[in-house]
Amino acid sequence: MAKRDMFLIGATLLLAATGGIAQSAEATSGSPATDATFRLGAGDVIQVTAVEAEEIPKGPVRISSDGYINLPAVGRLKAADSTIEELQSAISERLKRLIVDPDVTVSVVETHSQPVSVVGAVKTPGIIQLQGHKTLLEVLSMAGGPADDAGYTIKITRQKEFGPLPLTNIATDARGDYTVAQVNIQAVTDGRDPKSNILMMPNDIVNVPKAQMVYVLGDVLKPGSIVLGDQKTVTVLQAISVASGLGKTAKATQAKILRLTPGSPRRSEIAVNLKTMLNGKGDDIDLRAEDILYVPTSLKKDIALKTLDSLGGAGAMSVLYRVP
Repeated sequence: MAKRDMFLIGATLLLAATGGIAQSAEATSGSPATDATFRLGAGDVIQVTAVEAEEIPKGPVRISSDGYINLPAVGRLKAADSTIEELQSAISERLKRLIVDPDVTVSVVETHSQPVSVVGAVKTPGIIQLQGHKTLLEVLSMAGGPADDAGYTIKITRQKEFGPLPLTNIATDARGDYTVAQVNIQAVTDGRDPKSNILMMPNDIVNVPKAQMVYVLGDVLKPGSIVLGDQKTVTVLQAISVASGLGKTAKATQAKILRLTPGSPRRSEIAVNLKTMLNGKGDDIDLRAEDILYVPTSLKKDIALKTLDSLGGAGAMSVLYRVP
């Protein structure tokens, strides 16, 4: 099952358990008029309809940068930070000077005041308008969920005007303008850390970095890439197990780890005797992020090496594994 599907299933189950999925279908699809918690802000565009007040224009009205609207027969009125119901009541009160029991309706045409930026390894990165209360999982779902190569840790940045992030181990930037924290999204979706499924605030930044990986190439049954999660590393024997074991023609005594040299695009070679390891006579070795474990074949070694070159390194692997 793809990581995106696993995320969406886990997110749905968690939201259902916590009551967070009770929002209406209209609110989920992007209609703030159906969400009583939505508060208008500068830049939002609204439509005001007053049945008996012909002076009020029929077209859309944009809330100014200072949070006000200016309507004929109503005057200048603050709209920012009001719910739709509150703004309707405020307009009605102004119109009572001219109309008995005015019938006023306010609807939202466009929202621009509550952006959350979702960047990095998600299916559809970009800016999402909150349009009411939205949790971290809901925002990630609206961005299509994590991409297949996403890591498990998500970085959240929040402006100080909305208070510090309600998470542990938060940090503040040097100027004190932001708080930053990290969340293990796997722990949130599987219910181990539901408190980290926090409510998002306007101008939050959700950054989903790509995962660190190791790669298993050559004469194994299922070559591919292994995503490193909380464990930060896997051993050589674990990697061979994830790749479903050695091929029948594998040259187990001449495997090697290809490891990036710091500050250089070149890789150093570390000899690995898999036969000794598998027999319990040799120590297992930890693989580091971006290591390539290469197992040559005794029959077609030259062709296998050329295949490795044609892959352009580890990044071309299409099979991706996630270890618990």
